[in-house]
Order: sequence, then C-alpha cells, then structure tokens
Amino acid sequence: MRVLVIEDEPQLSQHITKALRRHNHEPSARFDGPEGLQAALRESPDLVVLDLNLPGLDGFAILNQLREAQCPARVLILTARGQVGDRVKGLKAGADDYLSKPFSMDELIARVEAIGRRGATPTAADLLKVADLQMDVQHRHVTRAGRNIALSPREFDVLQVLMQEPGRIFSRTELCERIWHRNHEYDTRTVEIFITRLRKKVDTGEVPPLIHTLRFAGYTIRPAS
Repeated sequence: MRVLVIEDEPQLSQHITKALRRHNHEPSARFDGPEGLQAALRESPDLVVLDLNLPGLDGFAILNQLREAQCPARVLILTARGQVGDRVKGLKAGADDYLSKPFSMDELIARVEAIGRRGATPTAADLLKVADLQMDVQHRHVTRAGRNIALSPREFDVLQVLMQEPGRIFSRTELCERIWHRNHEYDTRTVEIFITRLRKKVDTGEVPPLIHTLRFAGYTIRPAS
C-alpha cells in the first residue's frame, strides 16, 4: 500500500517509514499539518497514518478536511495513551482505526495490514441490496432510493458485512473480529460509533429504517417486515 505518514517527530516518523518499507509498503512522510494535508489530497495514498498533535494544523482538522473532500484514503490516527476522548472524536470524524502511543512497530504493521485487507469477505457479490439500499462492492459505491451516500472506508466495511447477510444479528465481538481483527477494551465503543454514523447516513429521512440495534444481542440490517 501507499502510506502517507504525517508525524512531526522525525525519529518516530523514520522508524515508521522504515518498518513499512520492510513489509513491502510504499511510505512517504510529512512533518507538519498543512504540508501533510496537501500531500494527502494531492497524492491520494491508500492509507494515512495521522498524528493528532501537529504544528500548523492538527490531526482533527486534517481528518475533517479529508472527509469533506471525500478523500478515499483510510486513516489510522495516533493518540496519546489514555486520551479516550481523542480516540472517540477521531472515530466520529471519520478515522478508520487508532493506535495509542507508545506502540510497538509490530502492532502498527498489524493494524496497517488489517486495514489493507478491508475486513470484508473477498467472495462477496459485486452488488448487494437490502430494500432500496444498494452497494456496488467493486466500485465501493452506495445509494439509497437513488441518493448517493458518501461513506468512509471503514463505514463501508461495516455496512458491507451487515448487507452480506440481511437479517442476521452480528454481535459487537463478531463485528470487531470481522472488521478490526482484534478485541480489546475499546472495541464496544468503536462499534457503537460506526453504527451510529451509518444510521445517520443511511436511515435519516428515510422510511423505513434499515439498521437496527437489538439490545444485548447486536446489530442487523433488514427491510421492514
């Protein structure tokens, strides 16, 4: 994958790019916010590794502008350990995953490669449909009643898993394993954030709602019975 690292600590940035290169990725680096944003918009990387504390323009501002521009790059945010609020804010803004500092390079590579796998079953049909909601898997395009729905890459992954088996109830744990390939203390909150984001984009203003939460069970997508 082509990976853009936006990190203002030169030594850490160098370690990250070296590790990515060893695993056959194509990294590039920027060291401040404005330069990083321009590179992300200009170079269209597959993934952006984004520090939140950057000079000139912080990571949240970069993330918001990338999503407003409908930049398709996935975003892995780097946060200070213990800053749960920053992680939640980043996920709500459109990040696909997060990693707390300090971290091991092995974990970073594992997260990068999990994101690269997109989490979805490769044998899925090219066109998925639930009621008037349609997903073109190959072109990563979603519409409802003819209305285009702009999704972040991770939102697309979650919706794809649900649409592959309409009516099936997915527990939070299973969604974590299918999408994030891990299970830890923050996963429950992470799933809730993405389901909330999807519900706003897919169901707001539409009748009937398609995405449902079953208390103590999980989530499903289904047409009206």
